[in-house]
Amino acid sequence: MTVVLVAHGTRVRAGQAQIRALARRIGGRTDVRLSYVDVQAPHVRDVVRGLTEPAVVVPLLLTAGYHVRVDIASATEGVDAVVTPPLGADGRLLGVLADRLAAAGPADAVVLAAAGSSDPRARADVAAVAAALPVPAVVAYAATASPTVPEAVRALRAAGAQRVVTLAYLLADGRFHRSLHAAGSDLVTPPLADHPAVTEAVLDLASCRVT
Repeated sequence: MTVVLVAHGTRVRAGQAQIRALARRIGGRTDVRLSYVDVQAPHVRDVVRGLTEPAVVVPLLLTAGYHVRVDIASATEGVDAVVTPPLGADGRLLGVLADRLAAAGPADAVVLAAAGSSDPRARADVAAVAAALPVPAVVAYAATASPTVPEAVRALRAAGAQRVVTLAYLLADGRFHRSLHAAGSDLVTPPLADHPAVTEAVLDLASCRVT
C-alpha cells in the first residue's frame, strides 16, 4: 500500500522545503509519494495513475474545499485508491494551534487566518476550528472570502485591541502566509507543518484507511 500525500503547492522555496520535510518524516515509516493539486508537479492525478498497487491518498489540506471535493476526487476516480479526510479534520491540529498561541504570548485579540475558499463548507470548517480554540478568535482570510485579515485587524484595533495576534491556519510558508505579515497585527504565528503532531496526524489518517 502506497501513501500519496497531496499538498496544495507553492512557489515559495521555504514552503516547498517544509512540505518535503513533512513527506520525509512520513516516508521514514511507510512508502510515500508526494504530489500536488496546484502550482507544483507532479499532480496527484499523474501520481495515482502511475502506481501499480493500491493507494491511500491523504490531502495535506486544512479544509474540505474545492481541491478535495473536485480536484482530488476527479484525480482518483476509477483507480484503486481511497481518499482520507483532509488533514484539518484531525483534532490534534487544535493542539498545534494552541501551542502556537501559547508561544505568541498574551494578546488582546486573536485572528484565525485561513487561506480562504468560495466553498461555504470549507468556511464552515474554519469557523468550527475557531469556535474550538481555547481563546476567542475572529475568523479572517488571506484570499477569496471575507473578511480579509487586514479588515479583521483594523476592526479589532478600532474596538480597542492593543496587541493583536494572527494565528496562521496554514500548513506551510507561501504567498498567503507572507501576506499576513503586512496585515497589521503585532505577531504572526508560524505555519503548522513542522509541528510533531502534524506528522502523527498524517500517519494516523493513512493508517486508518489502510486498516
